[in-house]
Amino acid sequence: MILLVGLGNPGKGYEGNRHNFGYMAVDEIIRRHSFTPERIRFQGLTAEGTIGGTKVLALKPTTYMNESGRSVSEAMRFYKIPLENVVILHDELDLPVGKVRIKTGGGHGGNNGVRSLIAHLGADFKRARMGVGHPGEKHLVSGHVLKDFSKAERVLANKIVDSVGKHIDLLLAGNDANFMNKIALETAPPRPKKDDGKEGN
Repeated sequence: MILLVGLGNPGKGYEGNRHNFGYMAVDEIIRRHSFTPERIRFQGLTAEGTIGGTKVLALKPTTYMNESGRSVSEAMRFYKIPLENVVILHDELDLPVGKVRIKTGGGHGGNNGVRSLIAHLGADFKRARMGVGHPGEKHLVSGHVLKDFSKAERVLANKIVDSVGKHIDLLLAGNDANFMNKIALETAPPRPKKDDGKEGN
């Protein structure tokens, strides 16, 4: 079984926040792949389904971001899921909106949800890092991630969420490069049309 975790904060007031990018992606995966209805378990909301022949437990911790590790570790213990079968989807300050990068291990990058996960699980879990951009100053970070995407960002964020949902099977199968390439192709801005050199009459 794969444990697929989307990070975010519970409650209506946080729904459109940049910090809830992980929740948004997991909601789309649950919808697109016809998972079971969500249940309250492991200090979070869970749904079960199958992707590419693999059983998947989707989890959105409802502990608030900085205690996400408690929820994830509880689910792992219950199902005896090893760390290499845990995939985390989360917002990433060090990437611009529209970029998605996969990595295993490393630091928390200023994300308190990832910080909590590292404290509870160790660092060697796979992360799908979905860019939200950096406000430029450290003291502005909290306000930045707890605000909604701008109108223009939201269009791009929705494309990312849709593409992640569509190609999540590649990520779960370990085909990280192909997963990132598919998303990059589907979310790239349209190329300007080439001037064919013909002048109008």
